[in-house]
Amino acid sequence: MTLVPGKVMEQIILSAIMWHVQDNQVIRPRQHGFMKGRFCLTNLISFYDKVTYLVDEGKAVDVVYLDFSKAFDTVSHSILLEKLAAHGLDRHTVHRVKNWLGGRAQRVVVNGVTCSS
Repeated sequence: MTLVPGKVMEQIILSAIMWHVQDNQVIRPRQHGFMKGRFCLTNLISFYDKVTYLVDEGKAVDVVYLDFSKAFDTVSHSILLEKLAAHGLDRHTVHRVKNWLGGRAQRVVVNGVTCSS
């Protein structure tokens, strides 16, 4: 897809998925980072409030940090599609996501040299 049609398709798919996610409460209210109005900063504030509350109560707090940067690059498309269907996303939207994922192409240009996949 060209840039503009690709972005339009992304928004159509995103709208369908977000409608389903919000309507069926698939994502917990405390999920941050990619939900409207819930950013990484609100996650940090929520985390800080919870930790200080637990410490004030005399409870132990353990923290594990994981780095998921570029994690989506390694996700199996078939597993992702299975998960979307398992969470009740309608088959038409799952099919659109499948077509969108399968029809992608990438191109990198460095110093005038093009590499495509």
